[in-house]
Amino acid sequence: MMNAIAYAHDAPPATGTPLAVAPGIEWLRMPLPFALDHVNLWLIADGDAWTAVDTGIALDPVRAAWKSVLMARRVGRLLVTHFHPDHLGLAAWLQEETRAPLWMTQGEYQTAQLVKHQIGNYGVPAMCDFFRLHGLDADRAQALQDRGNAYGKVVPTIPAAFHPVWEGEDIDIGGRAWRVIVGHGHAPEHASFYCDELRVLISGDMLLPRISTNISVFAGVPDADPLAWFLASLDRLRALPADTLVLPSHGLPFRGLHFRVDQLHAHHADRCADLLAACDAPKTAAELIPVLFPREITDPHQTMFAMGEAIAHLNYLQHQRRLERTEENGIIRYVRIHQE
Repeated sequence: MMNAIAYAHDAPPATGTPLAVAPGIEWLRMPLPFALDHVNLWLIADGDAWTAVDTGIALDPVRAAWKSVLMARRVGRLLVTHFHPDHLGLAAWLQEETRAPLWMTQGEYQTAQLVKHQIGNYGVPAMCDFFRLHGLDADRAQALQDRGNAYGKVVPTIPAAFHPVWEGEDIDIGGRAWRVIVGHGHAPEHASFYCDELRVLISGDMLLPRISTNISVFAGVPDADPLAWFLASLDRLRALPADTLVLPSHGLPFRGLHFRVDQLHAHHADRCADLLAACDAPKTAAELIPVLFPREITDPHQTMFAMGEAIAHLNYLQHQRRLERTEENGIIRYVRIHQE
């Protein structure tokens, strides 16, 4: 087993310029307008066409980069890992350009529709109320409210139909079998894709080399335990060969899958220990954001992720019966349970 991360490339390709990373697989990097400023997409040779894994966010620079790619490569299928805008955002536009069908899990497609159309507790007002319940102050909650449906702005259209993919099924791409591995915690039914013949895993956001993917609780599933689901999903990825080449959605392709899984387990254990130490007196999720994120959180985008992640870790510790949750005057707080 490798005891470190080994990167397969020293640097990423230029925006929209395909780079070969394995037989029949090319790497595309597209820009994002966030602190995390890029997303990796993948092209897999598929007969006389290519299967694109993820699409990028719906912004003009990404469309322009795709137009350059499509001049030289015909895309015949869109295979999307999950519903987040940097992965699904341009699916409808690419479908118009290429007539390629959309393939993704049912849970991700349906969640995209719920968030896009602000249905039930998947809308912004419900999210803001949920975060207020967990102690978010009026100014930051109002900033989130004023931001509106940010998802809808960068996922302007969702294809009207899709082909569902399922856990454990093999998808034939260019004569090679790619197994669907469904993971949970970062998104409801995130699909990663593993080719045993090539020893390649397209991990999406489930396994990243330098950062931990966001694990959040939101108003639609307020008592969920996504951190437990995420850690269990990581352990399933550990079953893959140690020398697997991991193609992540952010960062550089790498080997060292088992080592990285162990790192992420340790990372979240440390975060939980920090929260427990801070909860000798009752605290809200909002009060605990600085424990998880020492840097100042100012913009609404980061506030949304920070609140969701804080609640996820607190729910995890409550499910483990290491924290007790109380509610008083419409505010939820968590306090440490001291073992006898």
